Amino acid sequence: MADRYLHWTNTRPGRLLTRTLGLPRPVPLHRWSPRRPRLEGGPVLHLTPEPPRGGAQQTKELAGTVEATGLPVVMEAEPGARHAAALVDATGIRTVDGLRGLHACLHPVMRSLAECGRIVVLGASPDPDDHRQAAAQQALEGFVRSLGKETGGGRTAQLVRLAPEATPAHAASTLRFLLSPKSAYVSGQVVEIGGAPAVPEGDLPPTGPDASGDPAQPLRGRTALVTGCARGIGESVAATLARDGAHVLCLDVPQAEDDLLRVAEAAGGTALPLDITAGDAGARIAAALPSGGLDVLVHNAGITRDRRLANMSAERWESVLAVNLDSVLRTTDHLLAERALRPGTGRVVATASIAGIAGNVGQTNYAASKAGVIGFVRSLAPRAAAEHGITVNAVAPGFIETKMTAAVPFFIREAGRRMSSHSQGGLPVDVAETTAWLADPASYAVNGQVVRVCGQSLLGA
Repeated sequence: MADRYLHWTNTRPGRLLTRTLGLPRPVPLHRWSPRRPRLEGGPVLHLTPEPPRGGAQQTKELAGTVEATGLPVVMEAEPGARHAAALVDATGIRTVDGLRGLHACLHPVMRSLAECGRIVVLGASPDPDDHRQAAAQQALEGFVRSLGKETGGGRTAQLVRLAPEATPAHAASTLRFLLSPKSAYVSGQVVEIGGAPAVPEGDLPPTGPDASGDPAQPLRGRTALVTGCARGIGESVAATLARDGAHVLCLDVPQAEDDLLRVAEAAGGTALPLDITAGDAGARIAAALPSGGLDVLVHNAGITRDRRLANMSAERWESVLAVNLDSVLRTTDHLLAERALRPGTGRVVATASIAGIAGNVGQTNYAASKAGVIGFVRSLAPRAAAEHGITVNAVAPGFIETKMTAAVPFFIREAGRRMSSHSQGGLPVDVAETTAWLADPASYAVNGQVVRVCGQSLLGA
């Protein structure tokens, strides 16, 4: 559904009236397209408030990673220059004095950041044996979350935290995503970067961020399964994974078969009409997989049956838990037991929700199911990496413009749109791009993460 307020406030009379009355003026976000694939507005400004944890070699690696996106890198801001992004290497900050250095390097350049620009702070994991370092590094989280809420103009701010064994190379796919238009509706997030998962010897597929040789299609030659695929977010996920080269198995209930066939045809994939809550769903999915197995499993199927708990029937409660949570657990367990997910490139991405983080009136069933998805991810991720060589992550959408949210009463819908740092709703493609980043073979060091795709909604953390 069109956001008429967003359109109107970016007309000449709209800009004048919003400025006069002090109303929010959401900026049209720069999302990825073949014609505008990179951030715009100048080079990336690389700042180091303290000597980085990895020294000069880390600085060189970071610059090379950014330059691989097609964006030039500068180490100093020239007077009057504009910047598409600021990348701040704060891994060396261990004291309060280091935090003063953070202010000193970013304060003078904040106004040079282009509209829809990016701020990415690279931090280190808090050290449990050094409370001063832990305090300084944890301070970066509050800094970034606040900065994302005040920058405005479609800009975003993120913290990428390197575990002790991780190097900037482990964060390459994450930095490529965050320093691109694909992350337009992701802001105020903390992403933990670990080392590579344990992969049984001989099971590792072709290595490198793009085994296919085409950087535009990191999923070429790989198979993805997307549940709840007939419309909305699932449809966009299927299209985006197909764009990145995957053959997509599109799954949805048989009642939606016409739409499912349309989506599968558009993505060049295969339709799989199937009730994900069926007792044999896992076995039927495994039987439908090609001989090489499955590379990407996206749990997107979900329903709502809203009522306050006092008015909620057992059927409403049970149906939401069955689709949103129980099916995720059962199908994942079956596919892991069958070793259907390929070691090394296996990726599980589940769809949670900010309702599962912050709660929502009338959604005790839905919020419980989505919080359960988060628990599933955090528990399974380390064991899945160690035992199967795969990663398990979640996306947590906020207010996304779909047919479901279009049916929400007007004033509630407007509140959902405006209660974020971007003052607008997201699009299904925002969730899809985040899913594609987590599905990338190069994202092997991103595991157990729950990434909100909510324009930094004011609800929750």
